[in-house]
Amino acid sequence: MNHSATEGAVPTHYATFREFYRFYLSEHANRACRLLHFIGSSLVIGVVVAAILQRDLRWLLLAPLAGYGFAWIGHFVFERNRPASFKQPLYSFIGDWAMYWDILRGRIKL
Repeated sequence: MNHSATEGAVPTHYATFREFYRFYLSEHANRACRLLHFIGSSLVIGVVVAAILQRDLRWLLLAPLAGYGFAWIGHFVFERNRPASFKQPLYSFIGDWAMYWDILRGRIKL
């Protein structure tokens, strides 16, 4: 089941992250969207590493652009839904990294 923006379907409360994550994954059914999330999250890791290696916190200003920029393109262009981060920012942030880890482990395909 896809909860698209036209359905106005992001509930405002979830009892657990597990409950939210099921919804989160339904919002990432499109492979291109998942790939863009994966690229963005990988770039965020690269930006954090660069900030540490360069000892320059200004690199961290690029992290939201890299992470959310790629993810939101995936949602608006490929998934054609509104990112859950607009209504559930904390759970969505955790969901991004849970999905990233699930992709790395082969539990979710790109």
